[in-house]
Amino acid sequence: MSNQRQQKPTLTGQRFKTRKRDEKERFDPSQFQESIVQGLNQSGSDLEAVAKFLDASGAKLDYRRYAETLFDILVAGGMLAPGGTLSEDVICAECCVFKAQEDMETMQAYAQVFNKLIRRYKYLEKGFEEEIKKLLLFLKGFTESDRNKLAMLTGILLANGNISASILSSLFNENLVKEGVSASFAVKLFKSWLSEKDINSVSGSLRKVGMDSRLVELFPANKRSSEHFSKYFNDAGLKELSDFAKNQQSIGARKELQKEIEDQMSRGDALKDIIAYTREEMKKSNISEQTMVGLIWSSVMSSVEWNKKEELVAEQAIKHLKQYSPLLKAFTSQGFSELTLLLKIQEYCYDNIHFMKAFQKIIVLLYKADVLSEEAILKWYNDAHLSKGKSVFLEQMKSFVEWLKNAEEESESEEEEAD
Repeated sequence: MSNQRQQKPTLTGQRFKTRKRDEKERFDPSQFQESIVQGLNQSGSDLEAVAKFLDASGAKLDYRRYAETLFDILVAGGMLAPGGTLSEDVICAECCVFKAQEDMETMQAYAQVFNKLIRRYKYLEKGFEEEIKKLLLFLKGFTESDRNKLAMLTGILLANGNISASILSSLFNENLVKEGVSASFAVKLFKSWLSEKDINSVSGSLRKVGMDSRLVELFPANKRSSEHFSKYFNDAGLKELSDFAKNQQSIGARKELQKEIEDQMSRGDALKDIIAYTREEMKKSNISEQTMVGLIWSSVMSSVEWNKKEELVAEQAIKHLKQYSPLLKAFTSQGFSELTLLLKIQEYCYDNIHFMKAFQKIIVLLYKADVLSEEAILKWYNDAHLSKGKSVFLEQMKSFVEWLKNAEEESESEEEEAD
């Protein structure tokens, strides 16, 4: 018997059947489009029937795979080619946003169709946002009426929270901005949004995605000024948005100013130079003294790394504030400015726990340096303080306030005796 292993017989010409799950389905949206268009045309102009058809079709058709095609059809009637043109060789849906009436009521009804669809098929949410971003990039390829409808619909969707305000980034496309399409579209979009929600809701949504300070980018570089922005949106009847954007630009300018003051302190620039620079910027940017003293306080307190030990931080703060008290004094010529500073100090000491016990020492230092007057301190103590840490700070100030009151009474009696 041979010790060699016998070779196993092999089969040749055998065809192995691929398991179904291993087969890669070919991407072919034309059949999907045909099914959707047929169903929409059968539903007619009844949007309730359309919503029911879309709901039922999600169980039979691959919405996940053909999300872009689905949304193209619902908005434009058929698949969109790059640039926003419709394919001419296919039957289009009669019921779609671009073939609907150009009014808010109709667009609200269409927004409800999208809302129901996405609530039913949550996975479409991301694809829907991508679709809106794409449609905004295609604006030049649409008619003015189609752009108006899309602007109204987008404003309603934003107001209802169906899409994020991050989709507005498409409006900063250079070609759209250059030809004035972005600004014109934005006017109609924001009018629609503000007809549904107030300016606080709009501003909150914009802030959430970092768009609050970018609205000026809707204009070409040579027109990117707060004056042009204000006039454009004021003339369009959007004063609320204009005021909001102006305020955001002002906040941005203040942040830059604060950083510059901090840099000057870090470099060790002379106080007279910092004061001169700050006064010039205050005048140029039309910033009030109250706002400026708050900004200076923040700059002064941000320009140093504070000791983490409570018993050492008070000493460090006194030394640091003594150095910069002339800077604070230069911007507390009004009683209201002094009160603003007092409130800023209270807030800072409350928010930074290591400073809780240093509050009284800071106030006394600034009183001795003629930054804070006894009138302002007494006003703060009696009725103008914040609720933050109120009991702690009032207790700290109790003996000093008593001393101020006694000094004031002595001064009054001396004046009476002199008379």
